Amino acid sequence: MLATTGYLVQGAGFHFPGQLSSSVSFESLSTMKPLDAWDAVPDEGKNQIYFTIFLAELVSESTGIHYTKGGDLPTIVFPPVNFAPSDPEKLARAQARELNNGRLAMIAIMSFCAAANIPGSVPALEGNPAF
Repeated sequence: MLATTGYLVQGAGFHFPGQLSSSVSFESLSTMKPLDAWDAVPDEGKNQIYFTIFLAELVSESTGIHYTKGGDLPTIVFPPVNFAPSDPEKLARAQARELNNGRLAMIAIMSFCAAANIPGSVPALEGNPAF
């Protein structure tokens, strides 16, 4: 869901103020298509992003019993906030909605990538400047 949201926000031209690096401004990236903007990010910036992801994964994966084997969910990735309703029927409905929203977001980001790389592959997105 974050990938879809990020693609839409960047495609709409929203950006942080200031400079990403000494040679690249956020404003200049917001005028590009999202995949072109990623290509324009300096390698040092990409390495910082990769390192942060690696560090978060390392911390969450190296503590106790793995969450897929019955351990607790990593709180660095999943903050311990419980929004679940107390009624089991409402909980099941909320979980089904969240699963469907996640599936729709996966279809959306794949459609965005296809539209950006294969002209005419997604007719509903033709003529959209973000693609």
